[in-house]
Amino acid sequence: MLRLSGTLLNRPVLSLRTGGLVATTTNPIINPDNLKIEGFYCFGGDDKVARVLLYQDIRDIIPQGFVVDDYNVLAETEELVRLQKIMSIGFDPLGKQVVTVRKEKVGKVSDYATEMETMYIQKIYVSQSLLKSFTGGNLGIDRSQIHEITPKKIIVQDLIKTAPAVTPAGV
Repeated sequence: MLRLSGTLLNRPVLSLRTGGLVATTTNPIINPDNLKIEGFYCFGGDDKVARVLLYQDIRDIIPQGFVVDDYNVLAETEELVRLQKIMSIGFDPLGKQVVTVRKEKVGKVSDYATEMETMYIQKIYVSQSLLKSFTGGNLGIDRSQIHEITPKKIIVQDLIKTAPAVTPAGV
């Protein structure tokens, strides 16, 4: 099932053991190499520093929030040695410029949809400039159309332009 980014942020993290709230997600940790959400930064209870909820520790996602075994699954950032590089990048697709391989500006990422089973971002939604939005609106771009991701922009395959419908003369 796909979920938009807004449904993943500022969500309660609930414990199966205590049956209560243990934290709240703030920002996702996204690997820019493969567009996978590796986890979420969380703040809970008396925490003064962010903890991390790894995606593999999420038992279920219900309308009330993320379900985990217990508060103990939330790791301190220093403990996650393999994720240090990804966390230091702080990649967030929202607001990134989107251009084609031919360097045509498409717009900026306004949202993205994540497959909840795998936690891969499957689609990015691009808001176009005011002039283009009158004719085309927002664009949905599948992950298979993404050519490259840089720190400042997302490069996608060239978009197919459709010709306006033409009616034959005399009809």
